[in-house]
Amino acid sequence: MFSLDKQLEVIRRGVAEIVPENELADKLKHSIESGKPLRIKLGLDPTAPDIHLGHTVVLQKLRQFQEFGHQVILILGDFTARIGDPTGRSETRKQLTEEQVLANARTYERQIFKILDRARTKVVFNSQWLTPMNFVQVVELAAKCTVARILERDDFAKRFKECLPISIHELFYPLMQGYDSVVLKADVELGGTDQKFNLLMGRTLQKEYGQEPQVALMMPILEGLDGVQKMSKSLGNYIGIDEPPREMYGKTMSLADDLMLRYFELATAVSLEELRSIEAGLKNGSMHPRDVKMRLAREIVTQYHGQEAALAAEEEFKRIFQQKDLPDEMPEFQVTGDMLENGVIWLPKLIALSGMTGSTSEARRLILQGGVKVDGEKVEDAGINIRPVSGMVIQVGKRKFTRFVL
Repeated sequence: MFSLDKQLEVIRRGVAEIVPENELADKLKHSIESGKPLRIKLGLDPTAPDIHLGHTVVLQKLRQFQEFGHQVILILGDFTARIGDPTGRSETRKQLTEEQVLANARTYERQIFKILDRARTKVVFNSQWLTPMNFVQVVELAAKCTVARILERDDFAKRFKECLPISIHELFYPLMQGYDSVVLKADVELGGTDQKFNLLMGRTLQKEYGQEPQVALMMPILEGLDGVQKMSKSLGNYIGIDEPPREMYGKTMSLADDLMLRYFELATAVSLEELRSIEAGLKNGSMHPRDVKMRLAREIVTQYHGQEAALAAEEEFKRIFQQKDLPDEMPEFQVTGDMLENGVIWLPKLIALSGMTGSTSEARRLILQGGVKVDGEKVEDAGINIRPVSGMVIQVGKRKFTRFVL
């Protein structure tokens, strides 16, 4: 059994807020004295098919609770996902079908156990208790909360003030998430800082139903590779945990130096002692930022693909970016005669056709920025027409390579 001080030290790591912290300490102390593990809840709505590194911040915290012997209960919100969390939304979400939600849930189940201990994780679906509720029970649940309380949410308040539509079913979302805590008798619920209202609703409803209220533990939102916006697939600034090892490694190496320690803290299992050592080494100059970033990339790839794959990805990265070699494997694009005019093609058009950029304007911008090479030679004339030959290699940015064949 780990001591109270040790558990609190690790649990506080990277946390944005604990409400209230003194209750967490009391619950942990009682758990130690009674030998009864705490019930730690996390709800995930499978609204998209894949998990990226930003999603894993709370999963890493769950793993820490597991290592202290506590019971993790993971709710895959197959019922709530069909409505969609209105948090941060300026408009009503498009409702998903049951088939879409279940397909996403299957993917989530496979991916989350790259972090969590399957033997110490209970996975449940909230349709088990939300679907059977009759209308009387729904009204009784709604009676536990006032409209004024619901409108304390920033997103609802803003939409109400701006006369934007708020559907009635959206108002039920925090009630349903809170009711999950009642059903499961959760001791602690985890979520991002954007989930504070929903987590506190769980405390409110547990009190209404005569239960000891849960502690709300909120983790910060992880910035994406751009260092500004939160990690998001739609913004293209993400590292997907199912991505190939070399892609994960290369993306991590593109991270700004000032984000390295944050990623170590929130996205890896590196110990607190090692974190302090790395921070001190960067500060006194005994560790080079490049070497620390390579360590970070190894840690991330190892977690999701194993040590052997991480070392192979590192060797390939060194070969390509430090020794300027080409990758062993790269996509090929076939150039057909109808793409050419008198045997030549405008370079931005060729790059866009190959899928290396989303448009000719993006390709043109990258050329002007010096981000395009043809057979290892930088091209800076965005108006150039080239004559493709079989085996020609175009590089866009640091990680995109395509071999062209006629």
